[in-house]
Amino acid sequence: MMPAVMYDFSSSDIRLGVEAQNKHDLLDLLAGEAASRLQLPESEILDALATREELGSTALGKGVALPHAQLQEAERPVVLFARLRRAIEFDARDGEPVDLVVLFLWPKTATKALLGTMAEMCRVLREPTLLRKLRRAERPDEIAKLLNEQLAATALRHEPDEDFPV
Repeated sequence: MMPAVMYDFSSSDIRLGVEAQNKHDLLDLLAGEAASRLQLPESEILDALATREELGSTALGKGVALPHAQLQEAERPVVLFARLRRAIEFDARDGEPVDLVVLFLWPKTATKALLGTMAEMCRVLREPTLLRKLRRAERPDEIAKLLNEQLAATALRHEPDEDFPV
């Protein structure tokens, strides 16, 4: 049985040219966007993201970060992609500032689905060619297509419950 892609991006999930001075500014901006989609207080989302970042940076390296949190009141997942106008410090292990961000907010009742979806995204974002294309794309629909195609191709090569450090 083939694993299914666990998230499908649309143009409305993509933000280009995002202005943020630092990690807190970025998380605040993304929390505001997600709050309207989830009908939850922005402060609740920001607190959950900040709490997760206190455990350790969600920067993967190579200019990529995957901030994430599980929310008790969320009824559905929200995933947003943001490309920053200027890279910001994100406490990455490789020391590189971050300019590509994928935010994951997930219902607390669906931990396994969150981990599986993030594992797929981590696999996708290891591809240097894709990272170059994501940084050069001019429109949100181009990025959504790139991510969806790569997620589909990666899902075909991996078992859905394969262990993967997130």
